[in-house]
Amino acid sequence: MVNTNLNIDIHHVTRVEGHGNITVNVKDGKIEKCQWSVVEAPRFFEAMVVGQKWDVLHHITSRICGICSIGHTLTSLKATESAFGIKISPMSSKLRRLAVHAENLQSHTLHVGYLILPDLMGVGSVIPLASSHPAEVNIVVGLHKVANQMSGLVCGRTTHPQRLIPGGFTKYPTKDELKALRDKLDGSWGDITTVAKLVLSLAGKLPNFTRETEFIALTSKDEFALYDGLIGSTDTESAPVERYLEYTNEYLVPESTAKYAKHARKSYMVGALARINKNYDRLSPKAKEVAAMFNLKPVCHNPYMNSVAQLVEIVHSTEDSIRIIDEILADNSYNIKNTCVEFKPKAGRGFGGVEVPRGILFHDYTYNERGFCEKANCIIPTNQNHANIQHDMEALVPQILDKPKPEIELTLEMLVRAYDPCISCSTHMLNVKFKE
Repeated sequence: MVNTNLNIDIHHVTRVEGHGNITVNVKDGKIEKCQWSVVEAPRFFEAMVVGQKWDVLHHITSRICGICSIGHTLTSLKATESAFGIKISPMSSKLRRLAVHAENLQSHTLHVGYLILPDLMGVGSVIPLASSHPAEVNIVVGLHKVANQMSGLVCGRTTHPQRLIPGGFTKYPTKDELKALRDKLDGSWGDITTVAKLVLSLAGKLPNFTRETEFIALTSKDEFALYDGLIGSTDTESAPVERYLEYTNEYLVPESTAKYAKHARKSYMVGALARINKNYDRLSPKAKEVAAMFNLKPVCHNPYMNSVAQLVEIVHSTEDSIRIIDEILADNSYNIKNTCVEFKPKAGRGFGGVEVPRGILFHDYTYNERGFCEKANCIIPTNQNHANIQHDMEALVPQILDKPKPEIELTLEMLVRAYDPCISCSTHMLNVKFKE
């Protein structure tokens, strides 16, 4: 029976980072309101770095997010290096790719294991699972621990990295340390397979909802693009990162302290599903096997499958990390003292684009001749997803009005969680009205 009168007011969706609300009002069979709203106090990232010297911007911007601090650091570094004309060494490039994989493993394991599995297993949080499914929870904890150790080894610490600097690194890990990390990654396949089979056994609880949309992600002919690449779209031609404003087109909405974005359509999606939709052919072999288990192939328009796409990326990041480490171990020229190229700061504008767990992240800096930042812009992945969440809800609500109210609420919350939003990082607007 269709709910002809319904009022849903979910104040602060749980198991997401930050605060966002869902409101649905139905009266006499007519949907009067269907709204996703972000209510976090705005944070003005650019004001933090304008006036600051080039050597501290990456440290400051890493504090934008405690989950994507490696991604913010790398994107910041790429923008600074772009402005100064710095070309890092091939070895630094390989190690930075390891850093991206480390963060992907950290974040995706946390999201799938701690935030999504409770929905699929019918509980309100991971806490009850620690009692009902202790073995599975311990496996997730173990995988997360390996990711944290990988982040610490490559970046200097688990979060807010210190070894990553303009021009390269302050310190490389030793070959012995990399060999030990490789062994840990290779030893994790059994646990990853267990998690994949568990999610597969529960995949029928993912809502069967699709809404055709545009997907945007970095793309490259050489690799599954995470650290480098062009801006790619499932709707349009690719373009260099310097043209990011043509793709993001941010705008304001009255119900949100976060900006929204649109490109070829009224909204688009970024994140793991977008990356797989755009770069499926360049996934690692084992990652393709896991994607096939879930029948995930491009172009998938079900946003709930973003969590499955994250699981596929866990496999890809593990396998590709092993490949990169093997290349480093086989390189007899590897020198832990030759970690950074020489350069001189200069006036210029630079752009950085890196795929972080939640999607493509952009940093844009303008420096003066003394190497101080005069202008900056940061566009966060979740900013780019907000409009898509809103339009998904508008399409989804009419399809589920025949469900009981608790099921409708859960389905809408699961939609938001599927996007794995980093809401606090996305708040970036304040509408000020002056009164005489």
